[in-house]
Amino acid sequence: MRIPRIYSAGDLAENTSAELDAAASNHVGKVLRMKPGQSLILFNGSGVDYTATITCVTKKHVIASIESATEIPSESPLATHIGQVMSRGDRMDYMIQKSTELGATEITPLTSERCEVKLKGDREEKRVKQWQQIAISAAEQCGRSKVPLIHPITSVDDWVDNKPEDSLGLVLHHRTTQQLTGIDKPQRVCLLIGPEGGLSEAEIESAINKQFIATTFGPRVFRTETAPVAALSVLQWLWGDFNR
Repeated sequence: MRIPRIYSAGDLAENTSAELDAAASNHVGKVLRMKPGQSLILFNGSGVDYTATITCVTKKHVIASIESATEIPSESPLATHIGQVMSRGDRMDYMIQKSTELGATEITPLTSERCEVKLKGDREEKRVKQWQQIAISAAEQCGRSKVPLIHPITSVDDWVDNKPEDSLGLVLHHRTTQQLTGIDKPQRVCLLIGPEGGLSEAEIESAINKQFIATTFGPRVFRTETAPVAALSVLQWLWGDFNR
């Protein structure tokens, strides 16, 4: 039987007892119905997995005894920050789940000229927390010991303006012929992806003026939730850890 991997945001250390945070306690005690004596693997995003045994389960609390710590080489050497214009339905959920599995390190939900999703106030905060939990669940499942950070919602223009100077900026644009061959291997990539209707010409030009490269991954037009999956796969093959 596979030992469950559980994310818990608190401090973790060998030879200590850890009380799991509320979300982790609920998942372990109520969803998985685990009992004292059963084994867990805990992680808190530090890059380390902790082998532990449950010692106490109540309605709201789970306590585990941590026995050992192991550094997990599950992170790609290529840091990738996805700026994705928000889309309707569960497309963003799918994108965040699969991007986590494919090694993304940061994700920023974006608004744009053609964005059809409008979130404000409590709805915005709630949705970002939901997306962060999806990233946590995906990291638990796929064996990552670090969890992508889901940033607050911002505009395409502001995200483009704040690209780190040491990052390669790419904007997906199916009407260009520019491919990735010939580009020097970067350590960091910022990947801009538009909504269902695509980025406007003005938004693409603005990104290009901020040193983003308009690039294509082939002759077909991807759906907005497919684009990051295809792009991250190619980037990990070229510059990450898919070919190691």
